[in-house]
Amino acid sequence: MQNRISSFPPFIDDASKILILGSIPGVKSLEKQQYYAHPQNKFWRIIFELFKEEFTEDYPERISVLMKHHVAVWDVIDSCERKGSLDSEIRNEEANQISELLEKHPNIQAVFCNGGKSYKNVQKILGKDFKIPVFLMPSTSPLHTISYERKLEDWQKILEYTR
Repeated sequence: MQNRISSFPPFIDDASKILILGSIPGVKSLEKQQYYAHPQNKFWRIIFELFKEEFTEDYPERISVLMKHHVAVWDVIDSCERKGSLDSEIRNEEANQISELLEKHPNIQAVFCNGGKSYKNVQKILGKDFKIPVFLMPSTSPLHTISYERKLEDWQKILEYTR
């Protein structure tokens, strides 16, 4: 049985310089109503380590750290049907209004896609001639099995755009 699920609103403000896009929240994130809530997802650890912030489990504080460092977060998919949390199980998806979000927030200098599904979808949504760079980042999901150290190293690219 496939369940219809919806993404969360974006975390973004006028000072945001980069936009990190996932695909759509997984089961744990939907349960907690928080981005990247699965305890084995490395998103928050990577963000806190890159910005040399003291790690916290407190979700409002996590969002404050994103805003402090000019990082916006959203998903490429607004809603879809999916059994479980795997991107490969996504069916009947509806896209989020990424182009409109970027138009409303012209300070965004780059888009970073958290995994292949997000990147593929952004390519379709924005097209090849989009005016700001779009980067494919290794997924922070525990299902993406490269080492934490390698993920952290690759994700350092966001620092070039947040200073």
